[in-house]
Amino acid sequence: MANLLVTLVAYLIGSISFAVVVSSIVGLSDPRTYGSKTPGATNVLRSGNKIAAVLTLLGDVSKGWLVVWLVKHVVATYKLDVLLVALASISVFLGHLYPVFFDFKGGKGVATAAGILLAIDLRLGIATASTWLIIAFLFRYSSLAALIAALLAPLFDIFMFSCNQIALVIITISILLVWRHRTNISKLLIGEESRIGDKKSRVQ
Repeated sequence: MANLLVTLVAYLIGSISFAVVVSSIVGLSDPRTYGSKTPGATNVLRSGNKIAAVLTLLGDVSKGWLVVWLVKHVVATYKLDVLLVALASISVFLGHLYPVFFDFKGGKGVATAAGILLAIDLRLGIATASTWLIIAFLFRYSSLAALIAALLAPLFDIFMFSCNQIALVIITISILLVWRHRTNISKLLIGEESRIGDKKSRVQ
């Protein structure tokens, strides 16, 4: 029963698309209608509204962090099965990718994954986020930064903590991230990928 409850609640929280919610509140067009048509901070930034993009980023990171952090501490306090942390991590992430509240059309999961990793272990989250920041700063491709961070996250986990019970969760999230970026991979290979800050269209 606990497994089912954690899975359901985590998925529903993950299904809150902050890109759509924030854009609606500040009067921007639905981010699923312009740019990459993906509800995420990078696409919201294409509207030219940096505040909306930052709020979207914070919202997506926070929901991943909050769900996993809460479950992790409940597991530790009541000595429950660590499987609950794994279920919470995967469920909140899948909620972001396939949100029930928004026709199952969600984001690519980079910010939510970062929040999950920060909750699992602060050092792991910082190492992975730092990788994203370095690659994004050097090349200005959000997708490239996400792909490299996704590939390195499992290696960081193994290096820091050896093989642990959460390693499979991190590997699964990394595989899903790469899969969600498959179109970006094609564009990167042919030189058509948009850089961070590019505006496909000015959205009001």
